[in-house]
Amino acid sequence: MKGVSANWYCIVLSAILIGGVTSAYATTSAMFDKENTRLEKKEFSPYVNRAYPTQVFFGDTHLHTSLSMDAGTFGNRLGLDEAYRFVRGGEVVASGGFKARLAEPLDFVVIADHSDGMGFFDMFAKGDPAMMNKEEGKRWHKAINEGGQAAVDAALEIITLFSQGKFPWKTNDPKIMKPVWQNVIDAAEQYNEPGRFTAFIGYEWTSLVKGNNLHRVVVYRDGSAQARQTLPFTLADSADPEKLWDAMQSYEDRTGGDLLAIPHNGNLSNGLMFDVETLSGKPLDRNYAELRQKWEPLYETTQIKGDGEAHPFLSPDDEFADYETWDLGNLDMSQAKTEEMLVGEYIRSGLKRGLEFDQQLGVNPYKYGQIGSTDSHTSLPAVEENNFFGKHSGVEPSPERAMHVTLGGEYGKIMGYQMAASGYAGVWATSNTRQAIFDAMARRETYATTGPRLVVRFFGGWDFTEQDALSRMPAHVGYQKGVPMGGDLSMTPDGKSPTFLVAALKDSMSGNLDRIQIIKGWLGSDGKAQERVYDVAVSDGREIGEDGRCRTPVGNTVNVAEATWTNTIGDPELITVWTDPDFDPAQRAFYYARVLEIPTPRWTAYEAKRFEITMPPEAEMITQERAYTSPIWYTP
Repeated sequence: MKGVSANWYCIVLSAILIGGVTSAYATTSAMFDKENTRLEKKEFSPYVNRAYPTQVFFGDTHLHTSLSMDAGTFGNRLGLDEAYRFVRGGEVVASGGFKARLAEPLDFVVIADHSDGMGFFDMFAKGDPAMMNKEEGKRWHKAINEGGQAAVDAALEIITLFSQGKFPWKTNDPKIMKPVWQNVIDAAEQYNEPGRFTAFIGYEWTSLVKGNNLHRVVVYRDGSAQARQTLPFTLADSADPEKLWDAMQSYEDRTGGDLLAIPHNGNLSNGLMFDVETLSGKPLDRNYAELRQKWEPLYETTQIKGDGEAHPFLSPDDEFADYETWDLGNLDMSQAKTEEMLVGEYIRSGLKRGLEFDQQLGVNPYKYGQIGSTDSHTSLPAVEENNFFGKHSGVEPSPERAMHVTLGGEYGKIMGYQMAASGYAGVWATSNTRQAIFDAMARRETYATTGPRLVVRFFGGWDFTEQDALSRMPAHVGYQKGVPMGGDLSMTPDGKSPTFLVAALKDSMSGNLDRIQIIKGWLGSDGKAQERVYDVAVSDGREIGEDGRCRTPVGNTVNVAEATWTNTIGDPELITVWTDPDFDPAQRAFYYARVLEIPTPRWTAYEAKRFEITMPPEAEMITQERAYTSPIWYTP
């Protein structure tokens, strides 16, 4: 036999005759060990010795329970236990009375209740002694338990005083906050099951500047031993993100732990999220840029309060930019939106602005990876289009919720039918543990999905070839030849343009795939950032033109009246290698992938069918779900 001594079988036969099977096995094994040391040995299985992430985990980093003041006042009566049970696949009864269950469990969650007034409403309802020391507390306790209009009036009074800063109690009172925070930590520890389900400790810091949303979710890599040593940062402490970062640094110095913060809802910040100056009015400098990049690796691109990837005004050549757009004003509609504000609100324009600051400061303050999450205030992160439980308990499923005013104020209102059934975070990690998922988020190996659990891989390098797309193992070659989503390219080989390996697999319960696009932003010779959309893989054999775009729509099989569709168009998977045809090695750039499904029924279509109602003509009834990867950056 080739490579092995030809008389090995004689040794085996002699061993059997002399010492029996055991001796034969030992002799044969020893002989093969000797032969293997002589030969150059390579592993046969492609699945051994893989140090890179091989699994994507889906979760929600932004879920509220009845502990959040606004959740409780809007009728949420589900606490930590119900939320964890639901996320892990259990069945619960929603506050509105319907039974609820996810189509499939999530892999991880951050229950991120608002730090200001955390647990206050529950304490009013239960008559906690800490809230019965004032006349308002006694009156609200009685009204809440009486129910009906009395409870509604009490809730409105509570939330009005709270939002106006006239609340009778300090919303960051350590004596009230400490036991509530300990309960949050204990629940996360109870439900955290390394290897099977990850329950992060976290909270939402609710910065609101004259109605402009600058909220952040703070996520702990740590367990109770570290988390209980400090209390969450609150709006009562400061509305300035720089003060939050100071508090995060103090926590790490004190405990040796690790934190990160995730900003969200830039579409309701009226231009402040990706501003050209700090909240205090100073020009951005290198120190600010370094701190923001250090503490905030991710951005929540899509959620129930609208999609924040792109805006049609900013991207007029992108026909897919106008998706679940909320652009009337800020969070409380106290200030109208202007076109000048939009550039500071959407992640694509934020990424472009980051390139400009990188050129000026040498550091990119807006170097964000992308995730989605729900911001559900129902304790139920149910955002499947056919299983959408809404923003808060006042807009859980009902024949009336489409016409409910979800947000309203002086400059407009957002109706119930405008809620977006979105979204989830996809994280490529080595295991389902706090440490592994946190580390993946910190290195931005993440993507956002508007709900479907699409599997998306995205790698950048200099040497990917068409053959790499045929290997059926994109990660194997992706990590060998390049960097994953969230990574950096530099050291341009002479004469080469960057190549990208991108692959997407449909959610088994959702629509087929329409196309994969790569969004490129780059810094022109004039120092101004530009953008372009490329179609790189399209379904059904359609053609991509010389301009890099496929102008033929995938089609539409949706029956709105029946809330059905057929997967007779589109493809279940798409994979390709793409080379940037317009690369200039002297120009900073970023690239991210956007994956589009075929059209499917929107939650409003399911609602109209189930409740036998007619939606208003302006309500969207068809959606085209999608995923957005974290970018890969090129720096000269």
